[in-house]
Amino acid sequence: MEEGTLKSPTHCTGTEDDYEVMQWDTRQGCEVRQILDRVADKWSLLVIALLDRRSLRFSELRRQIDGISQRMLTVTLRQLERDGLVKRTVHPVVPPRVDYELTPLGATLHDTIRSLVIWTEEHQNEIAASRTDYDRRMAHEAAQAS
Repeated sequence: MEEGTLKSPTHCTGTEDDYEVMQWDTRQGCEVRQILDRVADKWSLLVIALLDRRSLRFSELRRQIDGISQRMLTVTLRQLERDGLVKRTVHPVVPPRVDYELTPLGATLHDTIRSLVIWTEEHQNEIAASRTDYDRRMAHEAAQAS
């Protein structure tokens, strides 16, 4: 193991060459799956993307995220705040004004999400062709089976 590599529950993987791909899912105390489930859901991805450029009020977020309920936006923002990805600022005015913005940690996640979106955009035609080919093969196999 490399010097400085941690083996605590907060660091679920090391830098060993024999890294077990499913280790993050089975290691006691490792929350990688739970964190991935949280940050990779569609509402979290949209909130993080919208907060990349500026802080927004709750109502602005709700208007810009088509199909999200008030309750789901509240839950999503609370989870992102709890995870340290979003900062909530309450301004002492009447009526109260609440702004949401990405934390520095949230900004690093946005960079990662942006890379994934770029990859998706670059390969969407290949994926669409693969889907069409797969669907054609499955339809052909189903027709032969009947």
